Amino acid sequence: MSAAPDIAFFEPRIPGNTGNAIRLSACVGNVLHLIEPLGFEMDDAKLKRAGLDYHELSHFVTHTNFDAFLEAVGECRIFAFSSHATTNFSDVNFRSDDVLLFGPEPTGLPEEILNHTRVTEQLRIPMQEGVRSLNLAVSASIAVYEGWRQLDFG
Repeated sequence: MSAAPDIAFFEPRIPGNTGNAIRLSACVGNVLHLIEPLGFEMDDAKLKRAGLDYHELSHFVTHTNFDAFLEAVGECRIFAFSSHATTNFSDVNFRSDDVLLFGPEPTGLPEEILNHTRVTEQLRIPMQEGVRSLNLAVSASIAVYEGWRQLDFG
């Protein structure tokens, strides 16, 4: 595919965010990993509407659970995004085989995933004080475009 790092959504719940990520994945040419259970059906109208006609242009894979996801991605680096992390995402030198892992809205990634031995590092996207979080699809866009930029847009 491309040099852009892959994106993974752990148990996504909002179909519009996943639809936007499908569209994002088509635009950067990476893989979107969806880790079940999903909070919607893949034929949800909101998912299709947000993804527009990009479903056929993107590459997304569903995994039955986190262990199946880990087996599928192999020994790559996995960066878990959390608003509580101390390392800024822009301080990492991304590689094309990295995976950017995001948790569901509104809870984010659970502690057992954030602290999993396969997670390379926890990263944050800086925000103004007093706000809780960015939209999931927006966060994925910010991070994947930084990784792709570092890799000269593949």
